[in-house]
Amino acid sequence: LNRAFNRMTGQLEKQTQALVSANRQIDDRRAFTEAVLESVTAGIVSIDTEAQVTLMNSSAQALLGPSEAHKDTGSLIGQPLRSLSPELCRVVAEGKERAVITHAKGSELLTLAVKVAPGSNGHVITFEDITRQLLDQRQAAWSDVARRIAHEIKNPLTPIQLATERLKRRYRAQVGEGDRELF
Repeated sequence: LNRAFNRMTGQLEKQTQALVSANRQIDDRRAFTEAVLESVTAGIVSIDTEAQVTLMNSSAQALLGPSEAHKDTGSLIGQPLRSLSPELCRVVAEGKERAVITHAKGSELLTLAVKVAPGSNGHVITFEDITRQLLDQRQAAWSDVARRIAHEIKNPLTPIQLATERLKRRYRAQVGEGDRELF
């Protein structure tokens, strides 16, 4: 009887140690995941099936620009996504996997590239501010146009040559034999 009791006690201790070890591993993984989420520059928001925020990293908080009443991400947990960003909520409701949306943050408009991944209990939404990138692309395009126009202004010979060729074709028949050397 004593032997059976010691064996059961030993098994319980092993199981307890296994559970403690498993919990420690889960805690380590959770800490690692939280560290990764906080170091990512993209905004990450997890929502449940009712579109309530269940997780949000600091980049998401900064990009969505919560009100003064919601300074820390903890106060945003449980809030409806619609109250933070109706545009993001619309992307999820429409079932889109990717979208580019415009989000108003105070007086400025941000352009966000959004990806939505379905999860077992809702969705994970990632988004990045591409406003600066789009502005840089537009500026590069306008810079190229300006460079081409400047080239044409600096080099007027091409339009002059084209104009003289048009004049030759148009008036060749009207020019007398003595004046043919002009053409």
